[in-house]
Amino acid sequence: MAVKKRLIGRLRRKLRVRKKVRGSEERPRLTVYRSLRHIYAQVIVDANGRTLAAASTLSKELRGKLKSTSNIEAAQAVGELVARKALEKGIKKVVFDRNGFLYHGRVKALADAARRSGLKF
Repeated sequence: MAVKKRLIGRLRRKLRVRKKVRGSEERPRLTVYRSLRHIYAQVIVDANGRTLAAASTLSKELRGKLKSTSNIEAAQAVGELVARKALEKGIKKVVFDRNGFLYHGRVKALADAARRSGLKF
């Protein structure tokens, strides 16, 4: 019951944030999903639903190099990787979508690493 209640709370926060946050061609949306074992990040243009860049702890570049896939260090590595991929495609500014997750821990670490790597948001 508690898990369902927590999921419903996250989905409510997600909808509340997504009413305001839209990814455009000039500023695509950097969205984060966090599971118990992995963390995922995508840069998306909402107008046509196109994913421009994606990275996760399951990416080829990171697989086998991380000590654990569910800690802050892994989130930082994913943030740096998604920022590098976005910058290669010429994307410098994004809108951050925390996807209903609290801006703390792994989500914050991913965002800070993406900022350090050159993304503006």
